[in-house]
Order: sequence, then C-alpha cells, then structure tokens
Amino acid sequence: MAGCYSPADPTARSIIVLSLLRPLCLAALGLALAFPAAAQSTAEIDGLRFIGAVTVPNDQTIDGTLVGGLSGIDYDPVADLWYLISDDKSDENPARFYTAKVIFHENMLAGVVIERAITLLQAEGQPYPDARTGGDVPDPESIRRDPESGNLWWTSEGDRKLGLSPFLRVATPDGKFAQAFITPELLRMNEEQEIGPRHNNGFEGLSFAPGGKSIWLAMESALYQDGPIATPSAGAVARLTRLDRDGNMLAQFAYPLDPIQAVPTGKNGDNGVSEILALDDHRALVLERSGVEGADGVWTMYIRLYAIDAAGATDIAAVPALANASYIPVSKRLVIDLAKTAEVGRVDNIEGMSWGPMLADGNRSLVLVSDNNFNPTQITQFLAFEVAP
Repeated sequence: MAGCYSPADPTARSIIVLSLLRPLCLAALGLALAFPAAAQSTAEIDGLRFIGAVTVPNDQTIDGTLVGGLSGIDYDPVADLWYLISDDKSDENPARFYTAKVIFHENMLAGVVIERAITLLQAEGQPYPDARTGGDVPDPESIRRDPESGNLWWTSEGDRKLGLSPFLRVATPDGKFAQAFITPELLRMNEEQEIGPRHNNGFEGLSFAPGGKSIWLAMESALYQDGPIATPSAGAVARLTRLDRDGNMLAQFAYPLDPIQAVPTGKNGDNGVSEILALDDHRALVLERSGVEGADGVWTMYIRLYAIDAAGATDIAAVPALANASYIPVSKRLVIDLAKTAEVGRVDNIEGMSWGPMLADGNRSLVLVSDNNFNPTQITQFLAFEVAP
C-alpha cells in the first residue's frame, strides 16, 4: 500500500502526517497533475524560498520493504513521477529504489506518496547480495532518469573493506540490469596502497547535463593521494568528473570542500559532497553535508548548497595526485545555508537533490531528501524550495 504524508500545516517546518490526511493528498495530487512539468534550465540560481517539509515515519513499509536510507532522488517530468534510491546494502531488504508522487498545492509542498518498491537486479537477473553473502555488494547513493532512454542511472559508493570499487550502472524502470560502465582507474579502490577513494567516500553524486549528452559524477571527499579529508580547521578537495554517455572521461575538476562546520564533542565529524545537479556543461549545484557527533552520540547536520562554475578551472583528469600539485579549482558561491535558515527547522542527513515541477506561479521547484541511515534517532524528510526568479 502506498504511504501518503503531508505537513500538518502548509508552512510547517516539519512533520508527521496522519492517515486521515490522505484525502488532502489525493485532492492535491489532482491539482499537482495540472501544473506544467519543469524542464532543466541553465538559468542562474540566485536564491531559494522554503515552501514546506514532509517527514515519512521510520516504520513505513512499501511492498514488504522498509522505507529508509533515501540517498538519491530524481523527477520524471513527463510522467510526473519521482524516483528514490535507498542506500540499503541489501541488509534490511535487497537493494532497491522507490517510485513516488511529491505533491504541491498553491506553491507549497502538500504531501508525499511513496507508491512502489522496485528491486535492482544484477546482470544475471538476481537481486544484489548483502555483505554476509558476499559478491557484488552495492552501496547505492544517487539515481537519475536518463532523459533520452527513460532508464535509470545509479551509483554505488563502493566498499574499501570488501575491496569493491565505486561503480556507475544503468537499470530499466522495472529494475532490470541494462548497462555497466568501467570505473576510471584513478577512482578505483586499491586494497594494497593508500591511493584511490577512502572507505565510504566514493561516488556520491550523479547528474545529467541538460539534454543528457554528458554526465557529472561527484566523489564525496578526497582521494588518498589528493590530501587529507576535511577537519574543523581545514577543508579538503573532491573530484568532479564529466563523462560522455559511453562512460569516457571528458574532463575532471577539483571541488574545494569546506571544513567540518563545528568541533565534535563526540568521536566523529565529517564534511563532503552529498549530491550534484548540473545546470549546464560547466555549471552545477553542489550539496555539501557536514555531520558532527555530539557527546550523546547524536549527530547534528549542517547542509549548504553551492553554485559552482568549472569555466576557468584546471582539467585535472591527467593529474594523478592533487596533494602539492598546482591547479585552479572550480569557483563556488553559497546559495543557501540551511543551518542559518530558521524557517526550515531541524535538518537531517540530506543526501538527495532534484528539480521538481514548475509551481503554480511559474517558478521552478527544488526538492531535497534525507537519508535516515535506518537509525531511530534520525528522520526521512523531504524539503521543498521555490527557485527565486
């Protein structure tokens, strides 16, 4: 059964929605379908206006699967359908994505209806295994609908402990395997040396450039040979890679990460890229997520959205190590800092980002989704914004 969730108030900063609001969801759905779909645009992003939040309960199940770990989101404007990928490593249920409706009414987020769970299949037609079974264990992070074929491109972050490199693959809308790409050697795991991606810092972001002729891939953080990861006193560098549709590298750029946004009072803290959304062949939005663990073990998340421009940046595709190298990184400009946007309220582990439909006033929408890590202290939340004209 589909799950329908709406904010208790159209301007609510967070929340849970009761099943009695299902009629509102359905009514709003009819209105949402009347809105024109959004086409990707190269227009500059000057600012965002918060237009609502919805939280999905942590115990929500769809088609026998536990909804959670939502690390990627994308929108099909033709079918008015959303895709959500879970980063479940086949531990709770086999690796999968969901289809959903995200409903807008009077320029506000009105609800979310999660409709179906679709299992991702390997080339031989079997679901992906978990770590106990062994084999090609996935760690899904991002999903994008191919504007040319309608297939779904998705990334796995890889697992250094299991010796598994990040990968980019393609599935049909019903989850069947369609294509696999060869991971560039520079971005593969190396079990014998400290080169390549660090554990849990692989392919985190994915986006088609408008028109679908090229693809952006974003590493979460620095390769070993590119320098240290972020600390509270210093940032780091992550590689952004542009590929053609055959998986050939067109260019690669250095993205300067911010420092961790606060000093952890617990054991851990981090900062990295969580998603990328292309504006054109050289400009994109980049979502940075910094997590800081408190003494009580609870994490506080700091989410910032940047507009970046690779024009004038050094193509580092042939630079094997950035540490001590000379290069020009992409430029970045802050669009919004959610920690300093009071009306948004609590923000969790935001990992997914997608354009949504055009709103009733003709402006574009942007939707973010959080990964609750299947952790009872975290939440699955959808945040919606209107793109300022």
